[in-house]
Amino acid sequence: MALRISGRSARAFSRATYKPPTLWIKQARLATTSSLPKDIPTPRRRSITVVNDTGQVPWKTLSLGEKAARTTQQSFNLGLILLGVGLTGTVAYVLYLEVFSSSSKVAVFNRAADRVRKDPQCLALLAGTEGLHTKREISAYGEPSWSRWARNRTVASRNETDRAGVEHIRMHFYVEGPVAKGTVNLHMTRLPGQKEYEYRVLALDVPGKQRVFLENRDGERLDQRKQGKMFGVRWN
Repeated sequence: MALRISGRSARAFSRATYKPPTLWIKQARLATTSSLPKDIPTPRRRSITVVNDTGQVPWKTLSLGEKAARTTQQSFNLGLILLGVGLTGTVAYVLYLEVFSSSSKVAVFNRAADRVRKDPQCLALLAGTEGLHTKREISAYGEPSWSRWARNRTVASRNETDRAGVEHIRMHFYVEGPVAKGTVNLHMTRLPGQKEYEYRVLALDVPGKQRVFLENRDGERLDQRKQGKMFGVRWN
């Protein structure tokens, strides 16, 4: 006679009789756990010095000696930056005084040379009287040199201040045209409180020719003194 078991009884019987393979699960867990790598030791970084510090290592992780090395390096870099800024400012100031300032030697030379080129008498002496001539035919340069390329690099000049506080500029340079060569002499002064220099003398000397004055305040002042005296007595 066959024994029949209902559905509920069969499920209850299977639950009661089934036992999971706990041993196999424990072994699998142990195998999985043992196969995991242990904690990987972090590589040791090299010590920070003044030479090899790149700033990538955080400040908090530095030792006392490494902090001192970084501070020294940053102070040195800051000093270099400040030195560069100072040198740049000095060069800019010198360039302004020597080139860009209205009272610089270059500016005085350019203005005086341009006046000589534009003056009809100077143009006639240097370029001749025949035909039409322009100021472009007149070249101006400094002290002559063995090098043709370097002859206009040095302009003889002298700056001085007298006892009254008046600043003086004395300069001479050379001009050359198709016909003749000449020497330009100038004397400029600037009184205390003035911004710009004023011409006292601006003259062109061409060998064998009479001197051409473009400015001659010193001569005018001397003539006024002579006219005001008679027999050594000043009458005005």
